[in-house]
Parts: sequence; structure tokens; C-alpha cells
Amino acid sequence: MPAAPVSVYRLPGFLPFLIARIVVVFAVQIQAIVVAWQVYDLTRDPLSLAYVGLAQFIPMLVLLMPAGDLIDRYDRKLILVLSWLVEGVCAAALLWLSLSGAAVSWYYAVLVLYGCGRAFTGPALSSLLPQIVPRERLAAAIAANSMIMRGATISGPVIGGGLYAIGGGGLTYSVCLACFLAGCVLMLRVPVRYAEKMQALEATAWARFTAGIHFIRTRPIILGTISLDLFAVLLGGVIALLPIYAQEVLEVGPTGLGLLRSAMAIGEVSVGLYLSMKPFNRHVGLVMFGAVALFGVANLVFALSSLFWLSFAALVVAGGADMVSMYIRSSLVQFSTPDTMRGRVNAVNMLFIGSSNELGEFRAGTSAAWFGVVPAALLGCACTLTVTGGWMLGFKSLRKVDRFEDASPSKVG
Repeated sequence: MPAAPVSVYRLPGFLPFLIARIVVVFAVQIQAIVVAWQVYDLTRDPLSLAYVGLAQFIPMLVLLMPAGDLIDRYDRKLILVLSWLVEGVCAAALLWLSLSGAAVSWYYAVLVLYGCGRAFTGPALSSLLPQIVPRERLAAAIAANSMIMRGATISGPVIGGGLYAIGGGGLTYSVCLACFLAGCVLMLRVPVRYAEKMQALEATAWARFTAGIHFIRTRPIILGTISLDLFAVLLGGVIALLPIYAQEVLEVGPTGLGLLRSAMAIGEVSVGLYLSMKPFNRHVGLVMFGAVALFGVANLVFALSSLFWLSFAALVVAGGADMVSMYIRSSLVQFSTPDTMRGRVNAVNMLFIGSSNELGEFRAGTSAAWFGVVPAALLGCACTLTVTGGWMLGFKSLRKVDRFEDASPSKVG
């Protein structure tokens, strides 16, 4: 009888990697909620919150592709640590601004630098994970990573609000700075055991950028996976509509809104915990399409429901389905991409994910303003199901993937 596989949490280097990510995610989430609060408190202008997001999004948009290129050519762990150090410098700058009572324009300037650091963090993290864990345990590592990060993302804002209530910006930004520095120290202790030998890449930056885009465009599995994520979230998400549903449809007030916001997270964390312990690796293409379809159906039930318990349950199911889909999508992208191309591919993936989240909220809000909240939610669900069916027909190779290993570059081309 073959020996049972070692738990993914016991793999050398994976637990320090995970802890480093957790403390940094806490810092990111805490800082996000406190900066928004402080900027709005200084200006009392709702438009200032849009500037907070814009100051971070524009440098990420500009730098993601160059970041992917550098990640493919240099030490990924070093780039990640340097990006976290930049974010730590920003936390220290925000600490000084908070204590000195500086003008709000300085906050925007710091957030631009912070966005520059964030542009390198996402692609570096995604590209580094396959160099830390063996290929046969990569899917389980992705599930564990996604589940724990989601939990940290949920609890971070709550902790940030509590810290700010206790000690204001001074205490909050000090904790963020300590978390960024702790993440750097922990990451430096993570062994990189599975990195492939660096290869000579295209001579010019433009050639390297276009090589990454060409690679994605000519790999139906990667193109289908990334674009399915983009359009499913862009067209079908209902998170932005929850305040309207809580107030006008379900009539449950702010307490009910908080429960609704936590419902999808409960489904995601529960399914992610299961997948981290018992990952599956059969019929992954069909299961992914089925999970996205279930996501759309669950949101459809939510859109039509006027009962709080049914709406809550529908969002729990939608969160669980989204975690299954994310687990498969992330694994397929990693297995389909050679190590020398991961930085550029993950940069494009991060760009798509960021666009889908930001533009999805804009789409939901404008649709609700034009058609009403329930018709807007129904339209989004119908679009998600239509996209799922269309992608199943248009990306047959993605639909037919049985095991994650079948998507490896050596097998698909």
C-alpha cells in the first residue's frame, strides 16, 4: 500500500509562507479600512473614497505587466519581500501623517506608492507558491492558501475597526507596520526547493510582454479559465447590491446586512477547509463549469427571495461554489504555465481579477439604478449562466480536462 500523502501544512516552508501571508493580509485589510475612514473624516466628501481607490488602482494597472516581467527574471522571494518593505514604509508614512495632522493630499500620495508595491505583491505570491511545494501537493496548497486568506480578509477589517477605536491611527498603523516587517522576516526563512533554472528570455521588454500575452492567447485552458472568472464575477456578482436588499427587500437593517456579507465567506471558508484536507483531482473542467453554474443559480435564488433565511442560505451556497471554482481556476493556471512564464501570466490574471471586482460593483450599481435592484440581480444571474454555457461550448479543451496534470504545457502543446 502506498504511504498516505503528508498533510500540506507539514510541507517544509509552506506553514511559514502561510503565516507570513496571513499577517500581511491582516495589515492590508486593517490599513484599507482605517485609511478610508480617516480620509472621509478629513474631507466629509464621498468622492474622496473614490480617490482612495483610484490612487491605488492606477499604479497597479500601470505596473502589473512590468512586475510580471521582473518576477520571471529575478528572485521571486526577494521581489516579494521588497514589495512588502515598500508597503511597510507606506504604513510608517501613514503613521506619521496620522500623528502630525497632515493634509489629505499627502494620504493620496502615500497610497500611490502603496499601489506600486501592491502591483508586485500579487503576481510574486502566486508565482512563488509552486516553487515552495511539490507539484503533486500544489492543488491542496492552493486550497489551504485561499481558505485561510479569505478568513483573514473577513476578520481584518473587524480588527482594524477595533484597533482604531482603541488607539486611533497611531496604534493601527503601528500594528500594520509590525505585520509587514514580520511578514518579511518570516518569508526570508521560507526555503525555495522547487524553482526551475532561470532561462534566457526575450531581449526587449516589449518582446517579453507580448510573449506573455501570446502565451495566454494560444492556450485555451488558461484563456478560458481567466476570462470565465472575469465575466462571471463582472456580470453576476450581487455583493454590491446587499445594502439595498437588506434595507428594501428583506428589511433586516444593518445587522442583517452584516450577516448577509458574512454568508458567502462562511461558504468559502467551509469548502476551502474541506478542499485543503481532501482535494479532488478528477473531472476538474466539468466540475469548474458546474461550480460557476451553481454560483449563478444560488445568486438567482437570492435575487428572487424575500425570506432572510433563504437569502442567507443561497449566499452560503454561492460562496462554497465560488471557492470550488477558484480552487480549480487557480490550480489550472498554475499547472498550465511553465515556471519561466508564471510572473507574466499571474500579472495578467491579477489584472483581470481586479478589473472584475471593481467593474462588477460598478455594473451592479448602475444596473440597479436603471432597472431596479431585483431586475438588476436577475439580469446578472442570467448573464452568468449564459457565459458559463457559452464558455463550455467555446473552450472544449477546458471542459475536457480531467486531472490538473493534464493541463501541463508538456501535455497540451
